Amino acid sequence: MIEAPHYTSTGDRRDASFALPAEYFDGTVNEPVLHQAVKVFLNNQRQGTAMTKTRSFVSGGNQKPWKQKGTGRARQGSTRAPHWRGGGIVFGPQPRDYRTDIPRKVKQLARKSALNARAREGALHVVERFAFRAPKTAQLAQLLGTLGVGNQKVLLLTAELNDNVYLSGRNLQTVEVMPYSQASAYDVLWSDAVLVEEGALTGVMPEPLADEPEEASSPATKRSKTSRKTAGRAKAAKKSAAKTAKKAAKKVARKKPAAKPAPSRSEGKATKKAAKKAAPKKKKGSR
Repeated sequence: MIEAPHYTSTGDRRDASFALPAEYFDGTVNEPVLHQAVKVFLNNQRQGTAMTKTRSFVSGGNQKPWKQKGTGRARQGSTRAPHWRGGGIVFGPQPRDYRTDIPRKVKQLARKSALNARAREGALHVVERFAFRAPKTAQLAQLLGTLGVGNQKVLLLTAELNDNVYLSGRNLQTVEVMPYSQASAYDVLWSDAVLVEEGALTGVMPEPLADEPEEASSPATKRSKTSRKTAGRAKAAKKSAAKTAKKAAKKVARKKPAAKPAPSRSEGKATKKAAKKAAPKKKKGSR
């Protein structure tokens, strides 16, 4: 049975070591399988976009540099031939897909061998839980310092997806954070030390963190709280008074009669004609 050092969430070492599961940590390391898994992983990271120009892609060279006979020199058909300076490249790299496949069981065996290798070296540590209420890089750096792995390449394996731990280690160049189930053989071999959350090995997921207890309120804090409350009440009263004033102004504006619009030219002519017709006509001969 292989044992690993056991630590609390704050980095304090426990008296008893943690017994790793025997069905997975049996101490066997298969080096040929590890080599194959690492080679496949690195091949799959290649983009395969390297390209050199053959003589068909090099511009120019459409005309013979000199005539076929009579010069005493060797016959040449183009200045873009491979043996000319500035000519095409023979058998150079061309865009291709470097992706290779590996059987699933071979991949699992390589991952198991990598973890066994780190456990045999004493580079595998079990932490009770990664208690991060919020992303905090300083807290993670302090934890690594207390464990004595602050200057090494560290792989943190959480029991489940933990965004707070991932964001805390994202700014540290020598730290890689991922769930335990997603770690590959290359990730384990890349690191100098592996920190595994206890729930990932036991299968018991950690319970969510409880809410932080409220700090003891001192008289100064009480005064500050009361002053804040009074200031907030005063602001609310000002806002309500402004709202009531706006509503009253709107009501007064609604009650005022609307001003009559000025009559247009056509309307003025029509009213003048109607007034002339309604006026009494004067009789002829009357003075």
